[in-house]
Parts: sequence; structure tokens; C-alpha cells
Amino acid sequence: MAFSDAVLGRDREQLDHVRQALHDSLGPRAVVAAAAIAATFSKNDRAANACGIPSELRMLRNSKDIRRALGLNSFRSAANTKKHYPDEM
Repeated sequence: MAFSDAVLGRDREQLDHVRQALHDSLGPRAVVAAAAIAATFSKNDRAANACGIPSELRMLRNSKDIRRALGLNSFRSAANTKKHYPDEM
């Protein structure tokens, strides 16, 4: 979790620290695997957003509290979902 938090954050020093900790505890392959998973998720999410694919209604309903707590509904990429399910946002 620390690696994914650091990848999504803005603190390069923290990312370097967490990456090294991952390397020290699980080895270099774990760093590569974790980075590949993060990159693939980001790529897939961006492709879906670019195509205008909204989030699934079931996911929206099950994530309402966490999206509100993290401020995710204010992200520009939430616009595609808002078009289709404005009452769920």
C-alpha cells in the first residue's frame, strides 16, 4: 500500500524511500511488478476516460463514501460518469 500511495502522491523523496523499502524487503522483481501494475492501471483508466466510458453504476453506489472522503468526484475524469449518472455523484 505504501508504494501505491507514493506512486499517486507528489513527494518524489517519499517514492524513492518506499521503492527502496520494497526492493529491500521483496527484491527488484517486486519493484518492477508493482510499477508495472500501477502503470497498467493508470493506462487502462486513462483509456477508458478518453473513450468516455463511465464507471459502472454498481461500483458508484458501493464507493460513494470513499469517493466523497477522497474528493474523487471533483477530478476532471469524473465528468464522463457524471454525464451518465448525475444523481450518483
